[in-house]
Amino acid sequence: MDCVPSCGKPESADSGGRETTCDTLFGGRLVLRQDKTGYRFSIDSVLLAGLTRVKPADRVVDLGTGCGVVPLILAFRGRGREWIGVEIQRELAELARENVRRNGFGGRVAVVEADMRCLGDLVIPGSVDLVVSNPPYRRRGSGRVNSDRQRALARHEFAGSAADVFESASGLLREGGRLALIYPASRLEELMGLGDRWGFRAKRLTMIHSDPGSPGCLVHLEYRKGGGPDLSVEPPFFIHDGRGGYSEAAKCLYEVP
Repeated sequence: MDCVPSCGKPESADSGGRETTCDTLFGGRLVLRQDKTGYRFSIDSVLLAGLTRVKPADRVVDLGTGCGVVPLILAFRGRGREWIGVEIQRELAELARENVRRNGFGGRVAVVEADMRCLGDLVIPGSVDLVVSNPPYRRRGSGRVNSDRQRALARHEFAGSAADVFESASGLLREGGRLALIYPASRLEELMGLGDRWGFRAKRLTMIHSDPGSPGCLVHLEYRKGGGPDLSVEPPFFIHDGRGGYSEAAKCLYEVP
């Protein structure tokens, strides 16, 4: 469930036998190679990277990193000090590593090819300040399953779910660490229940709308591990301005820092 289609203007390319495209953000200063027909990032990733509060000293883990877009946006903007992307699909992990090298973030952004449900000591438990994720939005058995394996695993809960994100984050985060998610607004109640189950308190909620006249389609939620009960409800975020263009708030997420 994406509010808008994928970002960027593709150029035909070829890498490692796969047909890929080359997409850019921030006026061409961040270059992201993606599989042409497989899973491709959308504005959801830009929203997650842009709306999440990140402290300068944060060690950040992105669960289900895809081509590495969220850690790379955060690194490009200088938000945090260390970034790790976790990706279960080998071909996507390879693309993410290529994107890290291509953008000059080797040694600062790491990509771990692993199942978030079985990380073990690949990322030291209790060593992380912030976990971010765009979990698959669609339940098993719901809707049409995409014939492309990359897209199917990214969109349906075959290889991970929001519940798995909470469980993994509970082990990765230090006490007081934070978890930030983008998820369908229709599943907000489920998110709140998962937070309670795994010892997280919702601290900041932003309802995301396609435009001012539409209902909320997504939520951005920030949790704290072991936090207190107070929840801040932020002003609504509109992706479009109602006249066919991006809202000023959305444009800010694409601005060069």
